[in-house]
Amino acid sequence: MTSPFDDKRHDGNRTGDNGSGAESEPIESYLKDFDAAEKKVAGEIDPGARALVVAVAVVVLLGSLTLPHSGIANGWEVLVYGDDARAETIALPSRLFVWFEVVFGVVVSMLALVTRRWALAWVALAGTAVSIVFGMLAIWSRQTPAPGVEAAGPGIGLIIGWLTVIVLTFHWLKVVWSRTALQLAAEEERRAAAAEAERRGDWNVG
Repeated sequence: MTSPFDDKRHDGNRTGDNGSGAESEPIESYLKDFDAAEKKVAGEIDPGARALVVAVAVVVLLGSLTLPHSGIANGWEVLVYGDDARAETIALPSRLFVWFEVVFGVVVSMLALVTRRWALAWVALAGTAVSIVFGMLAIWSRQTPAPGVEAAGPGIGLIIGWLTVIVLTFHWLKVVWSRTALQLAAEEERRAAAAEAERRGDWNVG
């Protein structure tokens, strides 16, 4: 047989359990929202006004391919290694540079702008950075042909393409660095919030 006091004690225990659950629900909701926000920041970029600069640079790169790369060979001829490119004795550095500027400077850069994915921005940054080296080698190879080989010097298309790739690399570096700084700030805020919550005893970390 139970007494009224026993019923009150049971009611008190149930009330205490409900209170504990109610306190944990806002905390769990806060953690889920914070995780979602952190993942979004980690996976996306916000180029802002730099998006316009990158878009213009991509258009300039496409235009540079129609201009003389060296002699009578333009960038498209070098890309497919057509008759004009063979006639001008286009070396491997020039072909690599044109391929890199098309793949990373045009295709990957546009994909990164459209999708706003941080991974694609990183790929665009790495690819355009390597393109700078190949562009420099391409210009050098046109200025110092092999002995006995008559070759035209670097054309306006090659020079414009190389300078544009440098601009693209700089802007992708700024975009990627800004996103990385935001992610680090979000991770620091998360650690601070977890430490504060542990100090209050709101939840156990780990």
